[in-house]
Amino acid sequence: MRAVTWLVDLVFPPRCPACAVRTAHVALCAACVGAIVAAGSPLCLICGECFAGAGPDHLCSRCARRPPYFHRARACAVYGRDRASPLIDALHRFKYERDVTLAPILGAYLSDRCPLPVDHDVIVPVPLDLTRLRWRGFNQAAMLAAALARRTGRPIAPRALTRCRLTAPQVGLGEEERRRNVADAFAVRDCRSIEDTRVLLVDDVMTTGTTVNECAKMLRRAGAIAVDVVVLARAADI
Repeated sequence: MRAVTWLVDLVFPPRCPACAVRTAHVALCAACVGAIVAAGSPLCLICGECFAGAGPDHLCSRCARRPPYFHRARACAVYGRDRASPLIDALHRFKYERDVTLAPILGAYLSDRCPLPVDHDVIVPVPLDLTRLRWRGFNQAAMLAAALARRTGRPIAPRALTRCRLTAPQVGLGEEERRRNVADAFAVRDCRSIEDTRVLLVDDVMTTGTTVNECAKMLRRAGAIAVDVVVLARAADI
């Protein structure tokens, strides 16, 4: 087996999925890992939005004005519109080029740098609608959630949530448009699997949080005690 692995690496040398530099094994290289901006304080106590400058953590205006259904949301990293992120580059290859070989790499990154203690009763991924699932062939959030469940030993309910209808892409929509776009787009399949549990909801990216908030709303209505959210990366002006 080692000889086969050596031969494969010789013919197809492993490379960093973000910058394509040769690496010892398929993984983000040290330079790309160093270029990823971690999500840190000061940030919103609820949604995890990062603030510029220094100071204590506090509520953002959005959460103060309209508290979300989730208890707290946190991201491993942040990315800006005007700043490239190797993590986002790899994630885009995973999602849009359907490169499933990146699932273990991104799953390991989420697990190793998970910004919340994973002591929840169940891990639940944000679901894809059937049309996108058929095109992509997999649900990226489900693969990330599965990796996190394996690393932490926590149970996973990959089909606890379902999408009831096709929604337009959230990219380019305003906050209120995003809220209307995903309103009543999710449902809980089996309320008994969610009732009286603390849920960790997993997705790949987060911008305004309207999608995960709608999912959290349905989970809370199904009887979840609390819902936390963890994502690989969230948009920020950094």
